[in-house]
Amino acid sequence: MDPFTPADWPRIDHLLTTTRSVRRRLDLARSVDRDVVVDCIRIACFAPNASNAQEWRFVVVDDPEKKAVIGEVYREGMQAPMQALLKQRQLDGDEAMVRHSEAVLHLGRVLEQVPLLVIPCIKGRIESDPSMGHVTRLFGSIYPAVWSFQLALRSRGLGSTFTTAHLLGEARVRDLLGIPEDYTQSCLIPVAHTKGAAFSPPPRSPAEEFIAWNTWNGAAPHE
Repeated sequence: MDPFTPADWPRIDHLLTTTRSVRRRLDLARSVDRDVVVDCIRIACFAPNASNAQEWRFVVVDDPEKKAVIGEVYREGMQAPMQALLKQRQLDGDEAMVRHSEAVLHLGRVLEQVPLLVIPCIKGRIESDPSMGHVTRLFGSIYPAVWSFQLALRSRGLGSTFTTAHLLGEARVRDLLGIPEDYTQSCLIPVAHTKGAAFSPPPRSPAEEFIAWNTWNGAAPHE
């Protein structure tokens, strides 16, 4: 395949900037083809990872009873603190973050109704070695694959979001799904078709605000 040309950039940029966290717009009534999810995981497995060890596993859950337990664990972990945060954000008049809190609570209420739940795991535990090198190697070997998976889902008309609230009950989910004790659950990815296909980029500050040249406070060089 030829290298990408400038003519390709707008489509690629659109995919990268509009792959958003989808919570309210997940279509709970439409099933998801397992083969499509397998294709997306296949793409995810081309992501960079430490020493190319490929020690990831993707646990895909579509069993209603197991999804119900995961939904229960998820709500137990996030519902009370998120409701308290919502009240504070309402008092502060922060409308954008109020919408965010409401969307998170909505996902918690319907999680077991989402067609598929995907839990990407990586071999290793922080408890065994809490050093910075080990922790960054561990998560640096799974999160690029998670993002590739979400991009692949988006390109096929599927929505997802990255969430970790279920990890407050990690042991219960591990036992439920038979995940070995020497693997870490990195996150939970609900997967569904979306209600509507159009998504716009989320609000972001200018990139220049986040860039430093050569030193932490380094200004951009003048052209």
